Amino acid sequence: MASEENAATPATVDANTPLGSAEMDEWGGASPAYISNPRLRHEVSKALIWVGVIGTVALAVYISQALLVIFAALVFASLIDGGSRLLGRYLPLGRNLRIAIVLLGAVGFLVWLGYFAGSQITAQAATLPEIVENQLDRLIQLARDNGMAVSLSDAQSMLDQVLSGVGTVTRAIGGIAGAVGTTVIILVIGIYIAIEPNLYERGVEWMAPRNGRSELRKTLAEMAHTMRRLMAGRVVGMVFEGFFTWVALELFGVPMAALLGILTGLLAFIPNLGALISGILMAIVGFSVGVETGIAAIVVYFVVQTFDGYVVIPMIARKTVDLPPALVLGAQLVMGILFGIIGLLLADPLLAMLKVALVRRSEVNDAAQAAAGAEEQARVGVPPAELTPPELSQGA
Repeated sequence: MASEENAATPATVDANTPLGSAEMDEWGGASPAYISNPRLRHEVSKALIWVGVIGTVALAVYISQALLVIFAALVFASLIDGGSRLLGRYLPLGRNLRIAIVLLGAVGFLVWLGYFAGSQITAQAATLPEIVENQLDRLIQLARDNGMAVSLSDAQSMLDQVLSGVGTVTRAIGGIAGAVGTTVIILVIGIYIAIEPNLYERGVEWMAPRNGRSELRKTLAEMAHTMRRLMAGRVVGMVFEGFFTWVALELFGVPMAALLGILTGLLAFIPNLGALISGILMAIVGFSVGVETGIAAIVVYFVVQTFDGYVVIPMIARKTVDLPPALVLGAQLVMGILFGIIGLLLADPLLAMLKVALVRRSEVNDAAQAAAGAEEQARVGVPPAELTPPELSQGA
């Protein structure tokens, strides 16, 4: 009888002794959160996955300002890395030393530009808004003479809306540190990434599942290669358009040739829209002097853009990502509306990276489909020709 009572009564464990088997059984069972129904448990798991995906998207939208600044730093890092690799082909120097040479060269160019043409460009930059406003006023007066009700205030408000856009990034970060602070952040992060890119690549790979790290490593390498090529082509186009615009406008006697050349080179970083804006500025300045000078400015614009579009860009595009112009323009408009000028600047690189990721994913799917087809052939024992769809066999 005593033994039966002892069996029915749970074992007691002293506070100073380890947990006994009875207490472990008591607390080792199913928790109150456990769902016994397997179908309901499966549905709850799917719901939690959707909640996680929606939460991740919402978080990305909320911190999109910071993410865009980080992407700008990656673009700047690719510029530094590309210059370092180019120097490495000719100079047997260490990577950090080559990066230092690239940065010193960029700083030296800016100092030279400010010393050589600083006063002239500053005076021209102060005069340019007045010229644009006067020409716009003449254009509005011409429209009024032809029966169109247009005012200068309406045109200025429309221009302000186009230039400002939503400006999410600029306003948000500008309220904290201003545009200078944002530029410093981009430069600092870009330099750190350019010095040790493998460190950050390994960190991104570590966050991926183990079986997908190899493919992620290949995708990141392809993205980095494409970004370097894209930025190299962009720099070549900027130098070509800026220099030849400067020289050609100077030869034709167009005023503010130096400033227009620099603006054309800088705006060449933005495909399509940048060339359009620089052409409008050249035409406005040219016609402020006279009809002949305005026509000469337009001719210079079309000659430079035609040579760049049919000679320079195709030579570079063979080694970079090939993006349809309409797709690039659409991405620029969307990014410009959402994020202002920063989104407009980064639309093209972001679209190129997205295309690389999609192409890599398509290649992986093709390889998986081919492997599944080969496995099916080996399992069934059917020759490959009998498993080929009729359309493909006829086309072959």
